[in-house]
Amino acid sequence: MTDTPASADLETERFQTVRVDLGSRSYDIVIGRGLLEEAGARIAAVKPGARLAVITDETVAKLHLDAFSKSLSEAGLDYVVLKVPAGEASKRFELFERLCDDVLAARLERGDAVVALGGGVVGDLAGFVAASVRRGMSFIQVPTTLLAQVDSSVGGKTGINSRHGKNLIGAFHQPDLVLADTAILDTLPLRDFRAGYAEVAKYGLLGDEPFFTWLEDNWQAVFAGGPERDEAVARSCQAKADVVAEDEHEAGRRALLNLGHTFGHSLESA
Repeated sequence: MTDTPASADLETERFQTVRVDLGSRSYDIVIGRGLLEEAGARIAAVKPGARLAVITDETVAKLHLDAFSKSLSEAGLDYVVLKVPAGEASKRFELFERLCDDVLAARLERGDAVVALGGGVVGDLAGFVAASVRRGMSFIQVPTTLLAQVDSSVGGKTGINSRHGKNLIGAFHQPDLVLADTAILDTLPLRDFRAGYAEVAKYGLLGDEPFFTWLEDNWQAVFAGGPERDEAVARSCQAKADVVAEDEHEAGRRALLNLGHTFGHSLESA
């Protein structure tokens, strides 16, 4: 981790930055409370002049779309908002097709960007749209759940579900930027926060005993939303960034990150 992002003039000591090192496709994950208010400026710094398709779900839109839209407007960015129903059922062909058509109807070009404002479902779906329309558009993640901030928004896995199984159709398509506003997590139901925290603990189990011990000592502060929450998200993102830089397409070590997922997805199906 580093405290110095690519755009230092936008940075304050409130934020941490993790770099995903993939050569010419490297990108920053910026972490901290209050990022939503300056998301537009940060996106404009990475994609100056780009038009945006903001894909979000109806639940997230009620909570956070106004603040996010305000930041985009203040940065002078032109955007359209595309909403989908909340929930796993949105990761299906029909919605993927509709979103692709909507992005094309908005006349966005390859140099423009798709922005995912939401949890893992929105990120997976929007990322696959970005990977597909015009053979690949820029993609920006603004994850709104703990699970998305520490896992699905990082690493470029995108996709939808099939009748044959979960996440079987998609593409590896890395984002240009990830903005993880940890204050957003204050609006999460406790059950959803716990689900994300299990993913945080996973990084400790995967060879980082000091981090696991730190979580044992600080879990209450992580849940409460203090600086320990930012630290937990940043350390989790750094762990995943290290694995992705070594094995982007899950040919080897990255498969370890699926710890618990196979059982969990089976339980979901049952």
